[in-house]
This record gives sequence, structure tokens and C-alpha cells, in this order.
Amino acid sequence: MKIIIAVTGASGSVYARQLVESILKNKEVKEVALIVSRCGDEVMKYEENEIAMDDPRITKYDNNDMFSPVASGSAGYDAMVVTPCSMGTLSRIAMGTSSDLLSRAADVMLKERRRLILVTRETPLSMIHLRNMLSVTESGAVVLPASPSFYSHPKSIEEVCMTVTERVIQLLGIEAPHFNWGHR
Repeated sequence: MKIIIAVTGASGSVYARQLVESILKNKEVKEVALIVSRCGDEVMKYEENEIAMDDPRITKYDNNDMFSPVASGSAGYDAMVVTPCSMGTLSRIAMGTSSDLLSRAADVMLKERRRLILVTRETPLSMIHLRNMLSVTESGAVVLPASPSFYSHPKSIEEVCMTVTERVIQLLGIEAPHFNWGHR
């Protein structure tokens, strides 16, 4: 499986770090293309959630590199996750404004009818945000607000955040341990 992970400047870089660490534990993940916006990079540093680049399956692409493989459907990526997804990024994806590699890669996922998951991070939501969420959903994306669950009785912030990360992994179709309601 070839997956694109994109990180924007919304708070919640922990979700991106956890996602990359978790999916790389699965041997079916052959490649991870990482795209980090300028603000995403700043927030990851500020929140102390930088992604380790020590696995050879990870390739980081500059968000301005429109010639990278993720800008084309022929590169054959299976899925893309934008986590955390800012409302500005959501808007650009909803409008099809491919002004950078991140929004272009998302546009490719939609046009190729491949899995696109947007882990949105904003509250409260304006009517504009809600309309953009509806627009991307109608176009085939999955909007997954970073709303943690508490069924598993998480004991730390890391565990609370992992409840969101586990949902993303499930939606990607990757086998990984996770809380299963009814099977405590």
C-alpha cells in the first residue's frame, strides 16, 4: 500500500506523528509520501511532534514541488490522509484550488476516486466550514473530525489522541490493534 500523509498548520500534529509511526508497523505499507506545509512544519516543532524520518519507506516532498510523483494519478498512491487538516486546506481542497503540492495531491485522490481522509481540527465550525465539509464529502472524501472517544478509558493525552489515529487507520483498511466496542 502506498499512502500520502499531509500535515497542515492546524494544531494536532500528534495525529500525524502517531499515524506515521503506526502505519509503518504494518508490512503491507510499502511507501509513505510525506508533505508538510510551511505552517505544518512550524506547528510540529512547536508542539514537539516532529516525524522521525529514519524509515526508508518515507519520502518527504517539498510542498512547492509540483513535479513530485504525488502530483499525478499515474503514481498510483492508494490513499491520502491530511492530518491535521486546517480549514484553509479544507477550503482549497473543496474548491479544487491546487496551489501547492498538498492540495494538488488531494485533488488527484478525488479525481482518481481514491481514499482521501481529512482529519479536521477546528471548533466551533462556521457555515463556510460546514459547506466545505459537505462539498468534499460529496466529492468522495471522508471528513473525520479529530474528536477522540473515551470508551477505551484512555489514561494519557497520547492515548486520547490515539483513539482518533486508530479510526484513521481503520478507514485506510490497515490491520492494526484498536479498541473494539463490545470487546473490552
